[in-house]
Amino acid sequence: MSILHAILGPRVPVPELTSHWTRYALPTLTISLARICLLVSLFLPYWHIKLKAPQYPKKDLQLNAYINRVEGDMREINGLNHYIGMRPLNEAAELEKAIGVWGIIALVLLMESAMFIHSRWAALFLIPVILFPAVFLADLYYWLNLFGQNLDPRAPLSSSIKPFTPPPLGVGEIGQFKTIAWQGWGLWLAWAAAGFSLIAIVLHRRAYKPLFDQMKADDQRAKGTPCEA
Repeated sequence: MSILHAILGPRVPVPELTSHWTRYALPTLTISLARICLLVSLFLPYWHIKLKAPQYPKKDLQLNAYINRVEGDMREINGLNHYIGMRPLNEAAELEKAIGVWGIIALVLLMESAMFIHSRWAALFLIPVILFPAVFLADLYYWLNLFGQNLDPRAPLSSSIKPFTPPPLGVGEIGQFKTIAWQGWGLWLAWAAAGFSLIAIVLHRRAYKPLFDQMKADDQRAKGTPCEA
């Protein structure tokens, strides 16, 4: 068995495909749903944070983070952060924002490749999709912690605010400020893509493992070696 053949896996015989077409269609369908979820997530916010500050009694300040940009009351929030010694938020995750769209496209291409692979390698192609939403939250926590724990001691209000880490999800209180953070629809769709990918791996194994085992057995017989149990 060649390396390429081992990676691509067996082709489905036409009679088998005709008799059990749903078995082989379901993995492709679930991967397609995951792909659609990720593509739509490009146009939706992944994360929101609302800031309640006494300096703005009539409105809450809010930021909406997309995969490649941050929108909202950036100027007002950066102004408040300046007084406590925090760096401007638009300086965070510059690399992630620059490659975010291309990263999503790369994940979509991996999913499309997995549709044509009928071996265990398909799961390897889907693992990045499954891990992506958790990696996004971990990266978000990293930047919040980095900015909150490294305040400028020369700032006007540095003596009244101790280093802190705003929670990436939920409610946090920093001095006289209150933050409320929650997932956006983009991140929810990323979680849905991860879930569909997990389902696809199970369906893929159920559909193609018997064919792959048969292909391996036929190859061993052709070489004149006994099959492993």
